[in-house]
Amino acid sequence: MDTPKLINKTILVTGGGGFIGSNLCEALLNLNNNVVCLDNLSTGKSENLIDFQDHPKFLFIEGDIRDIETCKKAVQGVDYVLHQAALGSVPRSIKDPITSNDVNVGGFLNMLVASRDAGVKRFVYAASSSTYGDSTSMPKVEDVIGKPLSPYAITKYVNELYADVFSKTYGLETIGLRYFNVFGRRQDPNGAYAAVIPKFVSQLMKGESPVINGDGTYSRDFTYIDNVIQANILCLTTEINEALNTVYNIAYGDRISLNDLVRYLKKYLTEFDKSINDVEIIFGPNRVGDISHSQASIEKAIKNLNYNPQYSLQQGLKEAVKWYWGKS
Repeated sequence: MDTPKLINKTILVTGGGGFIGSNLCEALLNLNNNVVCLDNLSTGKSENLIDFQDHPKFLFIEGDIRDIETCKKAVQGVDYVLHQAALGSVPRSIKDPITSNDVNVGGFLNMLVASRDAGVKRFVYAASSSTYGDSTSMPKVEDVIGKPLSPYAITKYVNELYADVFSKTYGLETIGLRYFNVFGRRQDPNGAYAAVIPKFVSQLMKGESPVINGDGTYSRDFTYIDNVIQANILCLTTEINEALNTVYNIAYGDRISLNDLVRYLKKYLTEFDKSINDVEIIFGPNRVGDISHSQASIEKAIKNLNYNPQYSLQQGLKEAVKWYWGKS
């Protein structure tokens, strides 16, 4: 699809050193915008910024969204905010709920206040599919959510509540994007809280056996990074009032079991190394706080934002595998 016009704007990307944030920074620079990146590099990485750190329209601020003065500094002269900074991971939040809350709720509120006071035009933020909690409805529709199943899910739902209040009380335009299992280039395969796709790819490339939590029948709506970039740009360019001050599912709109996911990964990786096909898969216990199945309805985003995801799971996996192999 044609990229909406977004040129010569100044855009703050919080968490810009992270997986999604760095991809957004790069895309916005490629569209000839000024990009300010705010990151404390606790989970983000400076190496994610190498490709464009010397770009004349790029400014990096190392700082923490838990500090209101840092937030106020970062939003000066900014037209739009893409708020990606957060402590992700359900298991991390279960292990340390206080820090997750401090960053994801306290830091979020700091960014809202700073954006309001600086006269930012629009505040687009990363929401989460974890907000659906114990809801068993399928596919997930924005207006039907259950009770959260983890501290992380609570923090992301509180973000939506705060954004709604700031829209109604202060007139700050907000849009929340409930991401569904985003994957792709620059996603870190290492660490205790690595996402499943990069972790499995890394293990398979080393000939190590991936461990699937449960029997592998759990399913997810995995979403390639370029679909997420498209959605964020659409949020910044829409001029339709009905599209504002609400939340959207951002996904491909399909789901796949973990067993089938591993089969695809093996298939695409064996194009580089045939021995990967023989790597054994191990099954472990289910993970606390995990939901069994997740699939998004993307009708609302299609209707209001003209969202049109270009990458299916298989297309995205091929691109991701190629990227990881090239980095190895």
